[in-house]
Amino acid sequence: MTTTITVIGGPTALIELDGLRVLTDPTFDPPGDHAVGPLTLTKTVGPALSFADIGRVDLVLLSHDQHPDNLDKLGREAMSAAPLTLSTPEAAANTGATPLRPWEHHDVGRLRVTAVPALHGPPGCEPIVGQVTGFMLTGAGSPTIYVSGDNASLAYVESIAERFPAVDVALLFGGAVRVPMLDEPLTLNAAEMVTAARLLKPRHVVPLHVEGWSHFTENQADVHTAFSEAGLGDLLVAPTPGRAITLMSA
Repeated sequence: MTTTITVIGGPTALIELDGLRVLTDPTFDPPGDHAVGPLTLTKTVGPALSFADIGRVDLVLLSHDQHPDNLDKLGREAMSAAPLTLSTPEAAANTGATPLRPWEHHDVGRLRVTAVPALHGPPGCEPIVGQVTGFMLTGAGSPTIYVSGDNASLAYVESIAERFPAVDVALLFGGAVRVPMLDEPLTLNAAEMVTAARLLKPRHVVPLHVEGWSHFTENQADVHTAFSEAGLGDLLVAPTPGRAITLMSA
């Protein structure tokens, strides 16, 4: 059994394990501007692969549907083509996804997907940014994989680590995202990603959501510097976008 990760761009990655092909937050649009209420978010880098390049997808894990840097127009088409999407109750009402509240789970074959808490900004930000979720993938004989979604709360990471003390792979969304209407980052910064890694104690960390948009204030280099300075550089796995890398094999 092997577990592979293909980074596609932004928050989008393909996870292959237990014979399943799992896609995170599908974003496949080319570079360009996206209106979000009074804001204009600018995508600066396109995906390394198109949805057609990827082939079959069995499951989409959608952290939230309300922001184009996590679900864009072509991403919605990709999601519609997949047989199952798991997301928040808010996103489910908008997209037809299957809803999961924090700590609820849905089984797909031998794979159990548990929704875990996430907060897309500082405490009290939910009326502005809406619901968001992370996911934990578990199964007998399979690695335990954490997909953070757009989470900025280390307190939530700590609660997740308490429930799942043996994480093998953590896909951490970073970028220290900022928008004018909020004074604090909406996702983890690089130093907080280091703290999250210390809490989760994974064998591998794959940074996502750290490139491709102008409102991301940190990038892949910032993450590598932070992990290196913390003595955790050996945890980082940053595959070349579009190329699958095997993280675990049994």
